[in-house]
Amino acid sequence: MRDKILGFSRFFVGALFIFSGLIKANDPLGFGYKLQEYFEVFHMNFLSGAATGIAILLCTLEIVLGALLLLGFWSKKVAWGLLLLIIFFTLLTFVSAAFKVVTSCGCFGDAIPLTPWQSFGKDLILLVLIIIIFINKNHIQPLFKKESTQRNIAIAVTAISLAFGLFTYNVLPIIDFLPYKVGAHIPSLMVIPPGEKPDEFEIMYHLKNKKTKEEKDLSDKAYLKTEIWKDNNWEIIGEPIKRLVKKGFEPKIKDLIITDASGTDYTKELIENPYYSLIFVAYDLNNTNEQAIGKLNALAINATQQFNIRTVLLTSNSAQDAEAFIKRNNLFSEVFYADAVPLKSMVRANPGVLLLKNGVIVNKWNNHNVPTFDQLSRKYFDK
Repeated sequence: MRDKILGFSRFFVGALFIFSGLIKANDPLGFGYKLQEYFEVFHMNFLSGAATGIAILLCTLEIVLGALLLLGFWSKKVAWGLLLLIIFFTLLTFVSAAFKVVTSCGCFGDAIPLTPWQSFGKDLILLVLIIIIFINKNHIQPLFKKESTQRNIAIAVTAISLAFGLFTYNVLPIIDFLPYKVGAHIPSLMVIPPGEKPDEFEIMYHLKNKKTKEEKDLSDKAYLKTEIWKDNNWEIIGEPIKRLVKKGFEPKIKDLIITDASGTDYTKELIENPYYSLIFVAYDLNNTNEQAIGKLNALAINATQQFNIRTVLLTSNSAQDAEAFIKRNNLFSEVFYADAVPLKSMVRANPGVLLLKNGVIVNKWNNHNVPTFDQLSRKYFDK
């Protein structure tokens, strides 16, 4: 019975660690954004600049620990590593859930969003299984007995895991779990489909009776139904509170608003353009790759002059910062503004490129692997 429980615990924990590490390594920049949230909450902003590097290392560590557990290599060290790691994550997710400091833990990236309480429950289960592994660590037998074989396999797993994270960071996630994936029709993802209901809210009023000093709370419906508003003895105290009553359908894209420097909304015009548009996304101009911007600028000039392609730079910086950036880089593209959150979801790069046509994301690239103008012309513009 002990061997069966230990075997199940090893398989479940090992497989889950590998899965979790691979999912996050598929999108290390996204995991880095999540780490920055934690750093901000715990006043560790000095680590924010290294968030993506830390993310890649943590993903590698998860994959390696999971693989070594399944292979049975160095069971005592692996058991200690797993125990310390799960204690840390359990405490972290409890703090996140209890104090509502982070709304999503990021344990499985955007593939399987978990609330902090769900993540805490998951970590409790893992904690129990890892304690079983820790107690029985001396009974774990390695798949290969030879020390050199164990070492070589461990090095290979580490190298492959690290290389995978670096590859996806420098290109783009192999599997895109975000709404702005290739082939997505942006306008349809921004609306509630027919038959679906939006979130249902109610307005709560806090009332006080001038004579009796009695106080009570009423919803907007009860406020009208009881006609208490006709009684001059009752007055509303403070500001009404909007409260969610029933969760409805939530569009996958709910926060995309694109404006010019004066605040005029250009969202519909830009995303529904029936012709090709090149959208350069640089959510943070202060930390963007200016050498890459130079190459994209040359691409924009060629695309506009030879095919009349509209080229746009989207950023979350202020108009003042953008103006200075435009002058410094002799930027050719039009510049528009949006919140950083949707821009980070559009493409995991700073800068990144989207090719749009009639609201559909035809393709997208990291600045490291953007096709040349000739390649884009042959594949898209000439047709």
